[in-house]
Amino acid sequence: MTSEPSAPPPIVEVRHRIATAAGAALLVAGVLLVTTVLPAEFAVDPTGIGRRLGLLDLGVTGQAVEQLNAAAAGGAGGASGASAVPILAKQPGGFRQETVEFRIAPRGSLEYKYRLDKGQPMFYAWKATTTVNFEAHAEPDGAPRGYAQSYEKGAAAADSGTLTAPFAGIHGWYWENPSDTEATVTLTTAGFYTISHEFRAGEPVKNKTFQ
Repeated sequence: MTSEPSAPPPIVEVRHRIATAAGAALLVAGVLLVTTVLPAEFAVDPTGIGRRLGLLDLGVTGQAVEQLNAAAAGGAGGASGASAVPILAKQPGGFRQETVEFRIAPRGSLEYKYRLDKGQPMFYAWKATTTVNFEAHAEPDGAPRGYAQSYEKGAAAADSGTLTAPFAGIHGWYWENPSDTEATVTLTTAGFYTISHEFRAGEPVKNKTFQ
């Protein structure tokens, strides 16, 4: 006895299956974009997975190379001095570097800043034993008392990059330990700074002069 061929699924069901498959594909593509493509290609890591996978360093390096290439192209093409990024920028004084460690009490905070002239770069990397609240900011020379120019705020256990002073003044970081245990922040910097200042509430400012 020959069985009757099964009827094809209704068109509505077929459309539902296609839509479900397309939605799943878009979801997977979105996850890959956020966790791998953005860190590796654009140095953007909203989830932190790229840093753990080592992809963020690739993105940072790639962005630096693109900036160098753009600077070289601008110089070769005769771009105006006002907009071209200088390939070589002479800096007065010596090149300095230091690694310094800070202990921050529970619910405590501190600030650490370097004196930089306008246009001077500084490489930095810091890490903490726990997630801390931080703000990268500066106090311009001649600014009103209490004024600060904020560069970046967030909460993290590590950060690194390059800071180029947009004006003369003291430039650095504020860290706050929101936890109930002591935190340690280790900061490594390199640049053409001359003085550093450590600020803690209720304590005299600690100044360090670099020879």
